[in-house]
Formats: sequence, C-alpha cells, structure tokens
Amino acid sequence: MRQVPELSLLSFVNGSEVERKKFVDEMMVGLKDYGFIILVDHTVKDEVIKQSYHYTKKFFELDKKTKMKYVCPDGGGQRGYTAFGVEHAKTSDVPDLKEFWHVGREVKDDHKFKSLYPDNIWPEEVEGFETALQDLYDSLDETANHLLDAIGIGLDVPKEYFREMVSDGNSILRPIHYPGIKDGVPRGAVRAAAHEDINLITILVGATSSGLELLDRDGQWLAVKTKDRQLIVDSGDMMSRITNGVIPATTHRVVNPEDLTIPRYSMPYFVHPNPDTTLECVPSCVGDGAKFPPINSHKFLIQRLKEIGL
Repeated sequence: MRQVPELSLLSFVNGSEVERKKFVDEMMVGLKDYGFIILVDHTVKDEVIKQSYHYTKKFFELDKKTKMKYVCPDGGGQRGYTAFGVEHAKTSDVPDLKEFWHVGREVKDDHKFKSLYPDNIWPEEVEGFETALQDLYDSLDETANHLLDAIGIGLDVPKEYFREMVSDGNSILRPIHYPGIKDGVPRGAVRAAAHEDINLITILVGATSSGLELLDRDGQWLAVKTKDRQLIVDSGDMMSRITNGVIPATTHRVVNPEDLTIPRYSMPYFVHPNPDTTLECVPSCVGDGAKFPPINSHKFLIQRLKEIGL
C-alpha cells in the first residue's frame, strides 16, 4: 500500500550528521514520489496549535455580517476574511465550500515591501485571536526555514539559497473553515477542488477531520491521513518551477464527507519568496535544459491569484 512518508523533523534540527543526511534523503524521496511528507515531530509547540484552533473556531462562529466587516479593503483577500463561496480552483468555475482568514507578514512602514504587504486585520470580537495566530505564524515560519534548509541540501544549492529567498517573504497563514451544510450544494461543489499550491512549500497543521487526498504518480487518489499535532508538507508550483519538475507540485483536494453537516477546520501555511526573487531553475536540476523561463515571483503570484478568483 502506498503511503506518504512519515519523518522526524527534529532528527534534522537536533540530530547527528548521519541523522540529518537520512532526513534529507527520505524527504527528497517523499517529495519526488508524492509531493507530500508528514512530520511526526517538529518545532511547533502543541499549545500554539491548540490555541490557534480555539480562537479560529470562535471567529468562524460569528454571524456573517460581523465577519464581513473584516474583508480586506484593498481587495484580493491578502489579509483578513474571505467569505464562503469566493475562491475556486484554477480549473473549476464552481466555488469551494469554504471560508477563510489570512495572516501575512508584518513589516515596518519604511520597508521596501510595505506597499505590497497590507497591514494585518484582527477581529475585535475575539480577544486572543491575534496573539494565537501570530504565534502560529512565527512558529511555522521557523519550521519552514528548517525544511527549506534540508531541501537546499538535497538540491545542492548554496547554504543560504532558500533563506535569502524567503527572507521577509510573502508567506501566508490561512485558517480555513469548511462549514457543515444541511441544505443541498451546487452541482460539482466540493470542500476544495483539485488544485496545486502556488508557492514553494505548504505546511499544513493537521486538520480536525479527514478529507485531504493527493493524486499520486499512478493517477490514483490517495488519502493523506495524519494523527493529532502532526504536520503535512507539500510542494507547490514555485518549487516545481525552480527544480524543473524534479520536485513536482502535486495535485490535491479536500473531498466532501458522507455527512456534510460535520464542519472541518485546517490551517495551511503557504511559504512564499520575497517579491524581489527571480524564479529560475537551480543548476542541479537543469538536465537537458530548463523547461520554464525565469519569472519574478510576485508577478507569478499575481497571475495565479487571478486564476483562482482572488
């Protein structure tokens, strides 16, 4: 039976050189074969995850009128609330059955990326929401750096290659609510239609219920199952682009449960480069030639956001 590899991130962070090499080797196999790995341990504290889910649920329990106060005024859903039925997969015109919130990177007023990074929005009705979500953002940011260090070793790039790429990067934390639905749903609507992520990697905090599936290399849908507090990592379009498809962006989806009245929550962290980054093939992956021309990461992001309705 095919199964997404389960790895110990702490064996890379705190382990010996032998343990670190083993992690890198197994991670690269997992990302190449599946585009997914599962971290059985990591650098995010359980209490940070617990508090984030607690306050996220409190926000999504608010009435629609209250939640709509927190739609990003600059448009595009970069920060704050995005309502149910707005986002859709690139290949689908039917909106997903979800609503979500975005937390982005905070930079100072004189920072060169300030014009591209809106201020975060925080709901005044849920005390503790800001602290909990900011703590989770910072923790996942640290975890992302460890993972990218490991990927960098596997790709034989300079030590600081990914660290520089994601320094002050446009990474986004997205708490998602797939509400329970009692009435009928539009024909073809699912919680999250089949898609690939835009970014370098995504770190997904284990969801409150099942439903996540990936499309494996044999063209079969494979359920991705995790235990409490584990993290799922998948590779996105940007990583596929700079590795010439060596690490592909894996198609995945969230299917509807048999009982659609049961809600689901999840919290992906989308790891993005900073807007100055040029996405181009790394030397170790050129092979017979780069498949994609170099492109600015921010330009690529805007193109893809338009394709999904944001």
